[in-house]
Amino acid sequence: MNNMNDKQQPGMLTFAKDLPNICSLIGLLSAVLGIYFAINGNFPAAIIGVLWAVLFDWYDGIIARKLKGRTKTEGVFGAQLDSMIDIVSFGILPAIILLSYGNYNVWFIPGAFVIIATSAIRLSYFNVHGLIDSKTYKGVALDNNVLILAFLFLFESLFEHSTFSVVIYILLMILSALNLTSIPTPKFGGKWIYVLDTYVIALTFVFGWILYNRL
Repeated sequence: MNNMNDKQQPGMLTFAKDLPNICSLIGLLSAVLGIYFAINGNFPAAIIGVLWAVLFDWYDGIIARKLKGRTKTEGVFGAQLDSMIDIVSFGILPAIILLSYGNYNVWFIPGAFVIIATSAIRLSYFNVHGLIDSKTYKGVALDNNVLILAFLFLFESLFEHSTFSVVIYILLMILSALNLTSIPTPKFGGKWIYVLDTYVIALTFVFGWILYNRL
């Protein structure tokens, strides 16, 4: 019986050829690079990684909606893959940034847990219930967290390291709480992608310049 089921089911890697999934996996690579740099204390590079993870997360949905001929199975698989990658990009990565910036102090572990648990709860809820309507989320979307975190890092030089670690901690806890609220928030799409493009490219240049000056 198992052999018959195996013959009826497509191979796992067949979905890797799907263009939206390729885009999702490039976003995952960006997140993994962000994790690597965060662990090593290279926070400008980590922020660049998380910014591009957001951009590819937006584009995989855009590509999926415009691509003709996708099967229902491909759509369902793509949605699940996107959700799994979101946990890495918007849960694990910011949690590691917090831990690393806090020099892996034990007091930062609860914050890291809250960030990852929040992402798991929110994404699971969204997978079951979806949007309030076609243009409205319940609570603040997870990708907003890291976009705001990236903006905050522009002002890192104005603070002592220990002070900024507390600022990051407080910000991420506030955002985690907002992720789980029932407050209706708009689902950005359409021409907002051009705003995101500009934001990501501009901040990539800024943090790239910071990296260049540290060489």
